Amino acid sequence: MRSVRPLRRWSAITAIAGWALFALPGPAAALPADLISLPPSAISVTVYRAPSRGSGSINLDYLNGFALISETRTVHLPAGTSRLRFEGVADGIEPASAIISGLPGGVIEKNRDARLLSPSSLIAAAVGKPVELLRSNRKTGKTERLPGTILSNSEGGVVFKTAQGIEALRCSGLPETFSFDSAQGLSPSPTLSVLVRSNQALTRQVTLSYLAHGFDWAADYTATLSADGKTVDLGAWVTLANSNGVGFPDAHTQIVAGRINREDGALDPIDAGGPILAQCWPRGSTSDSPAILMMAGASAVNGIPSDARARMQVMPMAAAALREEAKAVTVTQEQLGDLKLYRVPDRTTIASRQSKQVRLMDRAGIPVSIVYGADLAPGEIVGWAPAHKLLRTTNIAANHLGLPLPSGTVAVFTLRDGQRLLLNEAGLRDTAVAEEVEINLGSSADVQVSLSKESSSVDTEHAEMLPLVPGVSALRAVKVDDICRVEIRNARSTPVPFELRLQLPADAGIVRADHPLGLKNGRPLFRLTLPANDSAIVRFQTQHFRTTAVKVR
Repeated sequence: MRSVRPLRRWSAITAIAGWALFALPGPAAALPADLISLPPSAISVTVYRAPSRGSGSINLDYLNGFALISETRTVHLPAGTSRLRFEGVADGIEPASAIISGLPGGVIEKNRDARLLSPSSLIAAAVGKPVELLRSNRKTGKTERLPGTILSNSEGGVVFKTAQGIEALRCSGLPETFSFDSAQGLSPSPTLSVLVRSNQALTRQVTLSYLAHGFDWAADYTATLSADGKTVDLGAWVTLANSNGVGFPDAHTQIVAGRINREDGALDPIDAGGPILAQCWPRGSTSDSPAILMMAGASAVNGIPSDARARMQVMPMAAAALREEAKAVTVTQEQLGDLKLYRVPDRTTIASRQSKQVRLMDRAGIPVSIVYGADLAPGEIVGWAPAHKLLRTTNIAANHLGLPLPSGTVAVFTLRDGQRLLLNEAGLRDTAVAEEVEINLGSSADVQVSLSKESSSVDTEHAEMLPLVPGVSALRAVKVDDICRVEIRNARSTPVPFELRLQLPADAGIVRADHPLGLKNGRPLFRLTLPANDSAIVRFQTQHFRTTAVKVR
């Protein structure tokens, strides 16, 4: 088996509209020290969520997550020092993170080759170097080969020099092509090159592992509430997205849930070249715009092209329902330290600039309760406003759950006459086993809440004495900052459970109240049941802990 893959001879044609843009590659001598590995025989992709992104869906046009990619490749090394090229790596590869195992003597240096082979980049790399101009003879129609030199490609306009003089591209009015001796160090796809040294010629199977930008994932849930509102069926898909120009076919795929502290450095974008202008002003009119005969590519940020034409290929990602490739497989969950690893059991393709979905879970008959509530800050006066409505359960096996639920978006449906009707869409936070699961069902016009102040900054000797809350003892001289009144109205024909959660400053607390006071996630909470077509009033007194007169046991 040959140990060196010869680099191909590349030719680019720029001609009048209607002619081909590329000529067929011709033979060229191989560079003995420049080796290309075989394509991957096995690929593993582990996708991590964007560390700075909170709960909810991902932005398919701006993927800020990353992935750990491992590829198994076969390489043929001669004796001595060689430059080994791994073509087809992700655009967003971080070279410093690359680890190559299985090479003899290790790696001497690593390079990310960010200049891709394209007509414009090939011309840019050949400026000042000898090339051949292939042009049709005006009389015979046969192709002539003229040695020449490209002098400039400023702003996409090509100027070259031959024995016949200095010309601009297309000024002759004839079909023209440049022939290049080599690819001028350009790569047909994103490439990681490494310098290696071997004492003897050998064939090895190596593993290339690296981190790369331009990935993300999110969980998308559907919850169907039963007609009686007592149970829910919960299903979830994992949406995988890849904004790189390189895909990973038939890959072992994993996703990791949890927040990772990650120091991230910006990378230079992959240079895919720009347009080449082929217009000769003297032969046309100066009122005519130069024609762009070929679009060789576009600059990219985070792997996503920025020019309008290339974005037309990426923007369909936003229409996930049209582009997603769904596979009816269910991922399995494993522990990864304090993180959660979800493994897709079947191999799947993480295609270039595409999103897809794989099944995360299916659970039926989950018992739930519906709770109404409000979050209020006692320092503010609130007029009548609708209460929020929550669907609540506990993430335990007895409730047909008992598995970590990664954050994402949940769409809640209800059944009416056999049809599923959408109730609300909301975000779901990361929920561990045994934690409470709350799904927002939106606001309720039937349950209204208002907050007002009866008085403030008065001495408790002159104010109505409400009962002390549990765990607090107070002297008679304690100053009360606010006496607040919350009124809740229930216009429904059935009683409803209600929770009033208060947002207090860190140095404030509730010292007296006319309803039992509890705590939830460190915040004061009143729980009560609102009678049907009736109202309830909650009154409480707050104090800033400026003195030692209040003691919390």
